[in-house]
Amino acid sequence: MATSPVESLSSGFILNIELFFITLLLALPLGLVITFCSMSKFKPLKWLSRTFVWIIRGTPLMLQLFVVLYAPGLLFSMPMNSRFTAAVIAFVINYAAYFSEIYRGGIESVSKGQYEAGQVLGMTKTQIFFKIILLQVIKRIIPPLSNEVITLTKDTSLARIIGLAEIIMCAERFTKQGLIWPLFSTAVFFLVFNGILTILFGWIEKKMDYFRV
Repeated sequence: MATSPVESLSSGFILNIELFFITLLLALPLGLVITFCSMSKFKPLKWLSRTFVWIIRGTPLMLQLFVVLYAPGLLFSMPMNSRFTAAVIAFVINYAAYFSEIYRGGIESVSKGQYEAGQVLGMTKTQIFFKIILLQVIKRIIPPLSNEVITLTKDTSLARIIGLAEIIMCAERFTKQGLIWPLFSTAVFFLVFNGILTILFGWIEKKMDYFRV
């Protein structure tokens, strides 16, 4: 039995949402790991990490999707069996690199004097980071982080290029049949979801207003 446009669009958007949340769940902590590697005093690790970030940020996400999908099979005879898994890997790597630069910028924006003040008080490096630096970093990275998260929502539509039936691919199928409303419905899906994210991040920023930096 043929799937109705509403059912198809809904299932497509569920795929977008799944890709969005899995990417966030994995990329946010991975980005922090990459940040610490990029700021390491061990130069080989530092330059390896920064080279990785440079490559990921300097190449299109579309290309990275194709590489993750096809490279294992072509180079190691281990084909990627799941296109969704390939999409998750590509998105996580891409956004972890971007998040790492946001984290690094936030950490480096805190003056060295605050680290020195913590040391004078006899605090360890871990205590200084979590009790003095962390809240300031969080407050400073919320705006750029919110922009990246909203961009991620829209970028999930790129999954269609490796054959995943996300919402835009589903809408296109019905548009080819002479229906225009699925395209506008797709826009509504994204506008509503991004509107919710905008409100959420605005609320977080207001909650952080008590902490002046």
